[in-house]
Amino acid sequence: MTVATDRRMTLKEYLDYDDNTDMHYELVDGVLVEMGAENPLNPKIAVFLLTTFFQLGIPATQLAIGHQIEVSSKKATSRLPDLIVHSEASDAAIMADGKLLRFEMPAPRLVVEVVSSSDRDKKSRDRDYIDKRAEYAARGIPEYWIVDPIEGVILVLILQNGDYISRSFVEDATIVSPAFPSLSITAKQVLRARL
Repeated sequence: MTVATDRRMTLKEYLDYDDNTDMHYELVDGVLVEMGAENPLNPKIAVFLLTTFFQLGIPATQLAIGHQIEVSSKKATSRLPDLIVHSEASDAAIMADGKLLRFEMPAPRLVVEVVSSSDRDKKSRDRDYIDKRAEYAARGIPEYWIVDPIEGVILVLILQNGDYISRSFVEDATIVSPAFPSLSITAKQVLRARL
């Protein structure tokens, strides 16, 4: 849902915006876009992955839910991924800024998006599969995962020559991540958010 405002917002206005609700927004072409209610499984998947990466030895300081990333596209100014695995440099940068991982700052190691309503909401599906894919590639994020519980698939996208190469994982297939070679979980475990 788009939020009506008198004029387009700047990035600074967006970062300072507070409507005294618990709603989350992304800034799309200067307009606040409300992030709709998620399937209750989606945050469970994000937390499951966060704890999985923590158990791999990724420091808690480099794992984030709720950090925003500035992107450069006609569709959006910033994105709010479901999970970010920061590099040391991107973690230090966002903590120094306090609000946003700005475009000129170092890229995180991994961004994960859990698709909401891919069967009923083409716009939402396209946002994760098409728009964010292009935005995160332009941002130089080396690995991007699309977790789609409705389709029962996890796409691991690896940045090569400015574009993502995709590999699909379903059911009992063990997810292969170049950034995290010791990872040992299946698509089914992630999609159900349990070992």
